[in-house]
Amino acid sequence: MNNKENIFRVGDFCFCLSYPEEIIPPDNFMLFEVKSGIPTYHYTLSFADRIPELDKPVIARREDIVIYSDRGLESRKIGTKGRRDYYALYQEKEDRSAEIQLAKDQLQDMCFDTVFTSLFALERHMILRDSLILHCAYIQYQGKGILFSAPSGVGKSTQAGLWEQFRGSKTLNGDRALLRKIDGVWSACGWPVCGSSDICELGDTPIHGIVMLRQGTVNHITALTPIQAFSELYAQITINQWNRGFVQRAMERIEDLIMQVPVYQLTCDMTEDAVRCLESVLFPREFSGAAMQ
Repeated sequence: MNNKENIFRVGDFCFCLSYPEEIIPPDNFMLFEVKSGIPTYHYTLSFADRIPELDKPVIARREDIVIYSDRGLESRKIGTKGRRDYYALYQEKEDRSAEIQLAKDQLQDMCFDTVFTSLFALERHMILRDSLILHCAYIQYQGKGILFSAPSGVGKSTQAGLWEQFRGSKTLNGDRALLRKIDGVWSACGWPVCGSSDICELGDTPIHGIVMLRQGTVNHITALTPIQAFSELYAQITINQWNRGFVQRAMERIEDLIMQVPVYQLTCDMTEDAVRCLESVLFPREFSGAAMQ
């Protein structure tokens, strides 16, 4: 069986992936391929007839994943909610490598970015690099990043679409953004998963504001206090709750983020008035000038 080998870079995490040629990574994942770079980590992906049992301590269990830890190295049996079997086994072999076994009968699902990306435990490497993964729609407007965050179904993609329609912004991801400091400035960066939005592009942009959405019939915006902002963001950031060190590190990063980036709560409908309401706070000079014309 022939293997392919590619180098990828997500944020400042550069890694090499060896995998069977039968596997075709999703287009969104391949956006992060780089032609040159020095990988600091190596993943080896192979097929298995079945996912084996592990004789290691279990530290966390959910419907779709079982987490093991042995001498500081993590292993994961990865599944899907609503199914009893697991489709992959992830095992860290040392600080610089991990092996992943994929059930042969799951090959057809590797075209989905959510399923494929879940194989690599990328959030572990992001938090070690002081980066956060936020559930949000991420747009660029006038060279600045605006992030719309909320639980699924509230309208993140809708609000991003309204800004595209009425203000000519560009949506870079409809479901996730990687947040990291670049030269001391918190920036939104690309992420290889975009959910059902089908919008996934590369791009690093200084964050101008984070907007926590609420559905309503009257458009209203409020600046959140640091305590409110922390609580809202914590609920929408991917955090390995079973790892106390990672939880503490994520909390420190969130605290740093809200010291630099304003966080708002926007109660909104699905009209241009929602755009105007947010614009009046994020871009008061432009909004005032437009209103006077």
